[in-house]
Amino acid sequence: MSSIKIRKISITDLDTDAIVNAANSSLLMGGGVCGAIFRAAGAVRLQAACNKIGGCRTGDAVITPGFDLKAKYVIHAVGPVWHGGHKGEPEDLYSAYTRSLAVAKDNGLHSIAFPLISAGIYGYPLNDAWNVALTSCRDFTEANKDYDIDIIFAVLDEGIMNTGLKTMTGLNITDTM
Repeated sequence: MSSIKIRKISITDLDTDAIVNAANSSLLMGGGVCGAIFRAAGAVRLQAACNKIGGCRTGDAVITPGFDLKAKYVIHAVGPVWHGGHKGEPEDLYSAYTRSLAVAKDNGLHSIAFPLISAGIYGYPLNDAWNVALTSCRDFTEANKDYDIDIIFAVLDEGIMNTGLKTMTGLNITDTM
């Protein structure tokens, strides 16, 4: 049985099969969550693995080893920059989550941790970001009932976590699906 949870924890501290990096399309080390993941994984080796891939389009996801992380793999998902919501941002964000989950499934992984993609420097509004994130994960688990995956959203801010929990309740998403 699949599950969706929100925890107040650093994504780099999770011992899941994969953690998701809120990546940029060039797969270069950035700031925020991306920078923290690169530093914890070993920036030189993770960047070399990303360079071999060469890039990733918005709404897509690719996988690399996790190197020094507790997680075995890093799935790099490219979310959209917010431009008001009329340039395909909701569809691209939804796709970034579902493609990440599809990559996990294709690689036989059964636990994954996400940051709240695009809600930081990319400017996606918090409530909308949670709605898309949770809806896409729920839809993926419902469409893949034969595949069990534990999904954790890792956040550091109490207010962001509480907004996510409120959104879960509003969407009738329980911990286990």
